[in-house]
Amino acid sequence: MKKAVVLIGGKQYLVEEKETLRVDLLPAGTKELETGALLVIDGDKVSVGTPEVKGVKVSAKVVEEKVAGDKIRVIRYKSKKRVHKEIGHRQKYSLIEIIKIG
Repeated sequence: MKKAVVLIGGKQYLVEEKETLRVDLLPAGTKELETGALLVIDGDKVSVGTPEVKGVKVSAKVVEEKVAGDKIRVIRYKSKKRVHKEIGHRQKYSLIEIIKIG
């Protein structure tokens, strides 16, 4: 099965076909995504691009938008002042499914 390294939203992901992946929130209205592959692994054969492998595109579709991630808690504390503040938020993500590598 083919694997590829793709660049989505400034981050690199190692993907396979039919895989569901959680990426940073994509712009509103994005239904399909097509990007070039930085590296392709096909069995024992490895192709490295400069910066992308020529002729190889990775197609994906957005399955779900605005999926909330785990709650992250941030504590701000000032020593000797008896001041502290706790803030929490949940990062939003998009779920995408890799349709085709090739």
